[in-house]
Amino acid sequence: MGFAMNDEWIKTNTFHYARFCDLNQVMAAKEKKGVTISLCLPTLNEEKTIAKELVILRSELMARYPVLDEIVVVDSGSTDNTRHIATSFGADVYNADDILPHLDKFKGKGENLWKALYITKGDIIVYLDADIKNIHHRFAYGLIGPLLLDNDIKFTKAFYDRPIAIGKNKIRPTGGGRVTELVIRPLFSLFFPELTQILQPLSGEYAGYRAIFENIPFPIGYGIETSMILDIYHKWGLDVMGQVDLERRVHRNQDTKSLGKMSFAILKTFINRKVQLNLIDLKNEMFDEMIQYKLIKGRIEPDIFRYEGHERPPIVEIPEYREKFGIDTGPQH
Repeated sequence: MGFAMNDEWIKTNTFHYARFCDLNQVMAAKEKKGVTISLCLPTLNEEKTIAKELVILRSELMARYPVLDEIVVVDSGSTDNTRHIATSFGADVYNADDILPHLDKFKGKGENLWKALYITKGDIIVYLDADIKNIHHRFAYGLIGPLLLDNDIKFTKAFYDRPIAIGKNKIRPTGGGRVTELVIRPLFSLFFPELTQILQPLSGEYAGYRAIFENIPFPIGYGIETSMILDIYHKWGLDVMGQVDLERRVHRNQDTKSLGKMSFAILKTFINRKVQLNLIDLKNEMFDEMIQYKLIKGRIEPDIFRYEGHERPPIVEIPEYREKFGIDTGPQH
């Protein structure tokens, strides 16, 4: 028996970035709401793309049109020139380990995004990946537009055509989003059919009001996008979310074995969320190791990836955060 899915959301909450290309209108809406906007770029060895991203975003959305109030780079310990380049091109650059340094130290994109909440000032936070080869300021204003011009939307997610770069100056027009189509879309179809309307749930570009991000946990690794959607949906429903067509995104792609590790972490995150939200009763123990194999000089050897599953709590529960942002420090329940 099929599920009678309400498919109105995809019609009412899907936008094209061109709707928000009048940046004077965007600035007027920002001024009317009286909000500030921070952009965060999480980085790890992004020296090839970070300069271009910063030049375009700063020149178009800070100098020409003051849509953004700050651009922050949170780095995972790059061994190339990422941090030096980002500093020289005007970003506020932080090493993730230096933010809330008394906490246990973890490495991962989710860790950078979570810690960015502490060092940014904005009422709205925009998160963009730092490896976008065809960067354009629409990646930011397209996500910001619905948050300012639609009073109901509090979180926006990007979608786009994802051509795969297969060599210098060579692009294959389809084939991106493999983990989405092979892992997340089947899971959503099985358990949350309404969430299949989110066209690219694993896209690395999203924005939202601080009040959303500070009240949800952040897995530190690959599961961050999956858990974010599930938690926002559980707490506030689908109507607070919007998705924006940014048309095209070119970035570096991972090999199949790397995508297997990503899929493993996402599956583990998804099942853990179902358990935590009391949506399933798990009868068997789940293991933490992804077992793959490699051939070395004629020998088959296991290649084991261990998923640690570390997760940061909603940052609003951290005393330093509450003090910095003037949040009541009374007992938490």
